[in-house]
Amino acid sequence: MQRLRAEHAALDTLSRFLMALVAEPDPPRATELASVRGMFRDTLVRHLKCEDWALYPRLKASGDTELARLAQDFIFEMGHIADEFIAYDARWPAERVADDWASFCAETEAVLDAIAMRIEREERELYPVAELYDEPARRRAARH
Repeated sequence: MQRLRAEHAALDTLSRFLMALVAEPDPPRATELASVRGMFRDTLVRHLKCEDWALYPRLKASGDTELARLAQDFIFEMGHIADEFIAYDARWPAERVADDWASFCAETEAVLDAIAMRIEREERELYPVAELYDEPARRRAARH
């Protein structure tokens, strides 16, 4: 959970960098934008894989029906974000960004807002419950 929260913080920071870039009237240097986009993409993909391969399966298999339902709800409601981000990223190669800066900015803001809402919901609704579930395991490990 600590790693997932740290990745949320990193995504927030990188999102602010991207939002500052798209707030400008003209595109930044292509290398600058590509660097920030690449870091954001890599962090997001790593984070979502960790949730999909470790967090959600563990919560679904917890034996707690409410926790399993909550995890399934998050998967159902938000599982499309990774696909949407990959499609967005593919639609905007560097040469297209330069040709249609205003559209790129608008779409980037929409994508980042959707991701920020997901992070906010996870931090508020899912992670606190997941940490409570994880607490007994941490106590057992600390005793050994």
